[in-house]
Amino acid sequence: MTKIAKYKTSSAAEARCCYSRVVAVDNWIFVSNTAGRNPFTKIIPTDITEQTRQVFDNIEAALVGAKSCLADVIAARVYIYDPKNTDAVMQIFAEKFAETVPTLTSVCPPLCSTDYGVEIEVTAWRGAAQAEIERITLNY
Repeated sequence: MTKIAKYKTSSAAEARCCYSRVVAVDNWIFVSNTAGRNPFTKIIPTDITEQTRQVFDNIEAALVGAKSCLADVIAARVYIYDPKNTDAVMQIFAEKFAETVPTLTSVCPPLCSTDYGVEIEVTAWRGAAQAEIERITLNY
């Protein structure tokens, strides 16, 4: 039988909007779009580099809570409010995923708050970090 686990944090938005930070369906793990608000201080850094690092800290904490890790991520969606911040955000993305190389979609739409410079959503497969990886280059 399929097991579904829904993980919540103390986020006011999760309670108000009725969503889970993480939903795990067997080994599939879906992490909601995540902003750079520090969960303890409630502060969102104004510097895009610091904000992006906080986003990844938040995502990593969510994955660990679901018995997974950043190395299990197989797909990511990155939402960057201001296109001029793309290089800074993607440099940190590249640092975090240099070994795992997930699929990526990145766009520059309006976000739910002007305080958010970046939000990231990921999909992971629990155990992907230990899987045998075959790297294939497509010639097109």
